[in-house]
Formats: sequence, C-alpha cells, structure tokens
Amino acid sequence: MSPFKPTILTLLGWLIASVVVAADRPNIVWIIIDDMSANLSCYGEETVETPHLDALAESGLRFSKAFVTAPVCSTNRSAFITGMYQTTIGSHQHRSGRGELKIHLPDGVRPIPEMFQEAGYHTAITGWPNKGRDSGGKTDYNFEWDRGMYDDPDWGKRSPGQPFFAQIHLPGGKHRGGNIEQSRQFAQRMKELFGESVDPAKVTLPPYYPDHPVLREDWAAYLDSVKLTDKFVGDIVARLRSEGDLENTVVVFMTDHGISHARGKQFLYEEGIHVPLIIAGPGIESGKVRDDLVEHIDIAALSLGMAEIDIPDYMQAKDVLSDEYEPRTEIYSARDRCDETVEHMRCVRTQEFKYIRNFLPNRPHMQPNRYKDQKSIVVALRSLFEAKKLTEVQARIFQSKRPEEELYDLRNDPFEIRNLADDPEYQQRLLSMRAKLDTWIEESGDRGRESEAMYDSDMAVYVNSQRRSPDQIDVLKRNIALMKRWQSRSK
Repeated sequence: MSPFKPTILTLLGWLIASVVVAADRPNIVWIIIDDMSANLSCYGEETVETPHLDALAESGLRFSKAFVTAPVCSTNRSAFITGMYQTTIGSHQHRSGRGELKIHLPDGVRPIPEMFQEAGYHTAITGWPNKGRDSGGKTDYNFEWDRGMYDDPDWGKRSPGQPFFAQIHLPGGKHRGGNIEQSRQFAQRMKELFGESVDPAKVTLPPYYPDHPVLREDWAAYLDSVKLTDKFVGDIVARLRSEGDLENTVVVFMTDHGISHARGKQFLYEEGIHVPLIIAGPGIESGKVRDDLVEHIDIAALSLGMAEIDIPDYMQAKDVLSDEYEPRTEIYSARDRCDETVEHMRCVRTQEFKYIRNFLPNRPHMQPNRYKDQKSIVVALRSLFEAKKLTEVQARIFQSKRPEEELYDLRNDPFEIRNLADDPEYQQRLLSMRAKLDTWIEESGDRGRESEAMYDSDMAVYVNSQRRSPDQIDVLKRNIALMKRWQSRSK
C-alpha cells in the first residue's frame, strides 16, 4: 500500500487548525543584545540609568544568575536557538562550518523557529531601529539551517489573529566600536541624542584592569551603549503597545555574552559569561527576582513552554518557568576556537565556586588574535605589560603560561583574582568540581577539539575574505601559522 499523501485541502486544514490553536497563545519576543554584561540599573549599575529595562524587570521576572554556555556570539547563538550545548551539537568553534566543510545538526535536533512555525506561529527576525520593516536580524549559526524557518523580518506582516515568535537583535556593546577614536565618536553621538554622555572620570573599573585613560574612555562609551540599548528597548515595547500586542506578548531580554574586553568576551570569567535575563508578559509574576542558576539555552525551552509547544526530550535546556522545574545546582560553559585562535577551556559554576580547566595551559590567555589585538584597550594593556606597569593580577592574561586548573570562591572573591586550586584547604572542593566537569563532558558528549581539516576549511574563508585589508590578512596568516606550530609541538 502506498504511503498516505495529504492533499492540498488536507494541508490547508492542518494549517488552519494550527493557527486556530495558536491564536490563544502568547506572542514570544526575544530581544538579544551583542557584547553586554549585566550593567543595568536593576542589576546594580550606578553610572547610567536604564529606566525602560528597569520597568520591564519591575513588571516581570529578573534572573540574577543567568549564564551563557559560550562567551562568544556564533557558538552561543547556535546553542540557544536549539536549546543544546554547542559542545554537544558540534557548533562550538566560533564562525565554523563556513568553508568547504559544513556542520550539520545531529539527527533529530532542530532550531526552535521550525517548531514555532509548525505550531502556527509567524516567525520573524529583525534588527533595530529599522522596526522590522526591512532588515534581517543576526543569526550567525555555525550549522547548516533552512532560511525558511523565518517567515519575514516584520511580525506586522503576519495573518490576522496569528501569534508571532520574533527575535530582535541589537548591537549593544558593539556601538562603541573597537578603537578609541570610534568610542569618542560614539560618545559625541550620545551627547547629541541624550544631551550628555558618560564621564570617564566616573567609571569604576574592575581591579584586574589598570586605571588608564583609554580603558576609562572605552568603558564610559560601553555604558553609553547600555543607555542607548535601553532606549531601543523602550521603543520596542512602545511599538508592541501601540499595535495592541503588548498585553499578550512575553518579552525576553538577554545578551549573547558579556562585554567585549580583555577578560570578558571569549573568556570564562564572570565578565564573559554572566548576563542579564529579564522576562515579562502574561503568566509571568511581576516584580520577582530569582537567584537560582540558569543557563542561556534555557530560553529555548521556556519559550516553547510559554507557547504550549512540546519540549523535545533530547533538549538539554530546561523550562525554568515550569511548575515541575528543579533548579540547577551548577551551570557549564565552554570556550573553543575564536576566529583563527585555537582554544579549549571548560568551566563549571555553582552558587559559591567556579572551576575552570585550561586544556592548553602552555599558552597565554591572550593568545594572538586579530580581532582582539586591534582593539585600543588591548593595545594599551599590552603596552603597559611590556613596560612592566601592570600589577601581578593585571598581568596574568599576558603571561606565557597559565594554570591547568583555576578555582575561585565567588562569594569572597567575586572578581576571580585568587586561584585556590593549589590551596590545601580547598582540595576537597577542587576534587568535587573537577568530578562535576568530567561527568558533564562525558554525559553531554562534548566534541572537544576540531579536526585539522575543519580548521583549514574555515581559515581559507577567513584569509580570502574580501572585507579584510592586506595588512589584516597578513596578521591572520601569521597567527594561523603560529597556531599550527604550537599544535605540532603539542603546546
């Protein structure tokens, strides 16, 4: 007997039925910010005010301990769009699968926009402040995916009564640029927009950074980008309200990782992995703060749950809003290759401690990397290091080697300055955290280092990019050659 083949009328009936079922479900809106830590007023930031985000938090739920599973965009975005650890699905090398060799999701694993579509939702992805009319938003997934899983940049083009799942992507910390000249230009724009910009003299830098004018100006411009982001969030909420959608829309505000700085983006310290997470809308208790540990991938499961869409059994994300949810006792995060720079780091964090394992301890934290090395803040820090003007703590990221293991007591050492891995008093804690990480690596199916063939495939794309100048290409080639030499020496 031939397999059943639905007719056009049958398919139309299924579509109408799914839309009718979906019509009673809330809209889901993700507001996703680049390169920003939890420097919001409602998280304790005192230098700038974020009234729109504060209001969102007051009307909903704020998580004080949300963490990304990867401190760089493409790997983390590959994770939260699937609800899976990037190390499990093989998308953990930054900007990978872009060359001749491709990455495919494991059998059965799917991006959640496909699930929203099948449930009758209109799926949109957009940038801002274009208001969704004509711009696509950031995807940056490392695996092959069907562009058809997004219907349109603008949720306003959905069918009457149809709910929508929309992602709105904002530049966030990227507004300030990568060098001090761009930061100053951005600060001037903020003066014109708001009548003022953040005074660098009022900036408080973390103790692992020196008090230096370039770092102060950069951090001030970063805080200006926080203020601008808050304005855009206000604009998004205003649009939802004006179009009559706000009361039936769950808004999820988050960032894709922490601030782009020397110890932030790309690293597993709190500055790189601790992010804001605010959820507001129907069914969400207002004015509540949760202090339990949540992982960034959990937004996939909670979003499906809010839309009454079945959460796949394979998904590693947890619906943290479910009545049956059991709080996590720890979170995990991983750093792997970023651009041309080969890396392999893993961490586990509990409420009180963090354990980091450096699989390449014979390399410095600040390995050569074209993207980071051109930033004014890194240039300034490296110059101070070479002039021996950094403290021991500030100089650690430039040392030729690093410890194989790092252990931090976060309640007594929130800036992760004192490594306790060799302290006799903390050996039991070290063994416990080490065992947790080992278990996670095994049970999650961590893919580890990428093959030389995949590295070569992606580096060909990097080197041949028409966006890069000859000087940039020369730097890339030198860095790639260095990575290969170190690999040949098992360094």
